Amino acid sequence: MNAKIVSLMKEIEKNLAMTQKIFDYYSSYAQQSVVSTQTERSIIIGDLIVKYYTCLETTFLRISSFFENNLNSEKWHQDLLNKMTLQMDGIRNAVISENSYSILLELLKFRHFQRYFFDINYDPDKISFLEKKLNQIHPMIIDDLQGFIQYLKSIE
Repeated sequence: MNAKIVSLMKEIEKNLAMTQKIFDYYSSYAQQSVVSTQTERSIIIGDLIVKYYTCLETTFLRISSFFENNLNSEKWHQDLLNKMTLQMDGIRNAVISENSYSILLELLKFRHFQRYFFDINYDPDKISFLEKKLNQIHPMIIDDLQGFIQYLKSIE
């Protein structure tokens, strides 16, 4: 098997394990019977969502670099996410579905927002919305990335 493909698969698997760890921590925290303040809860959940998305984006960047490494430098985060939906005949399969894309786009928007939001008071409705998106995307992204790993195994 091609060593570069094996290395890419291992990176994807490692990052999938990390997203699972983050998601498990989120799930445990969200189900706690002791309720923290709304501010504390929002800060923690917001941070977990950002870490979750950043881990996935790192995975997407590794895949993009491996196959094409051609991103718009001005809006590379969104360009990268969009390119993960592309079926590139003769180059690679799509990495994520269109449904995954629309949910991940919400997480990306939040990450960009959070980077420049210096207050500690988040809108609880927005955090609740993002929690729903996180719960939706988690099984979808596992399926997407495991499917992509299977594709990589087939091109060795």
